[in-house]
Amino acid sequence: MSDIIDKMHRVEYKYILTKSQIEYLKDQLKEYMHVDKYGLTSILSLYFDTPDFRLIRTSLEKPKFKEKIRLRSYGLASPYSPVFLELKRKTNGIVYKRRIKTTVNIANNFMNNNGSLPNDTQIAREITFFRDFYQNLKPACLIIYDRIAYVTSTDDLRLTIDNNPRFRFNNLNLTSSLDGQSLLPEGKAILEIKVQGAMPLWLSHILDRGEIRKGSISKYGEAYRKKSQQVLEGMY
Repeated sequence: MSDIIDKMHRVEYKYILTKSQIEYLKDQLKEYMHVDKYGLTSILSLYFDTPDFRLIRTSLEKPKFKEKIRLRSYGLASPYSPVFLELKRKTNGIVYKRRIKTTVNIANNFMNNNGSLPNDTQIAREITFFRDFYQNLKPACLIIYDRIAYVTSTDDLRLTIDNNPRFRFNNLNLTSSLDGQSLLPEGKAILEIKVQGAMPLWLSHILDRGEIRKGSISKYGEAYRKKSQQVLEGMY
């Protein structure tokens, strides 16, 4: 995963797929896109937040501008294997992502205000400013899913299907387990379409024929909602 670009901006569309829609979409995409070289990959994203969950609570209010920070690994990480510390911002429907390659140990020390990120780059400075601005950011939620990505010969369109999305609010690390509580009903998956400009007409037709309708879902946001509901139910 070392060749993944470290900054990007794009429009993202999200959908919830049923099992039959997943199979339909895979079949339809054969003519236009191909699975990327990584194939099916388990992705772990550890989100950092304030003790009162300020970042995700703000995000769920659907403001015009919102931002998150997470530490991501492709498969289980070791303390010294490559991971990516990512700053993700969304404004007026456009997603801007900045990421820096590091290790679990370095990233954890950095987020605990012990040490700095590798290389004094603009991206490292942006992430450092974010950490210092919010202060006291701690591991808050771990999101895990099994992703298959489709690409074209250019970089302007990327489509991902995230199977078995799950989460946990304990054991918050990238190194010990792929286990978690299901985020969606069994058999459903999350489709994300990421495009630099307008969505291709052929893809719009595929979605229409499959009755695949655009939705709105944030994996961290949905996990936070479920956790909050569980807490409320436990009070009664």
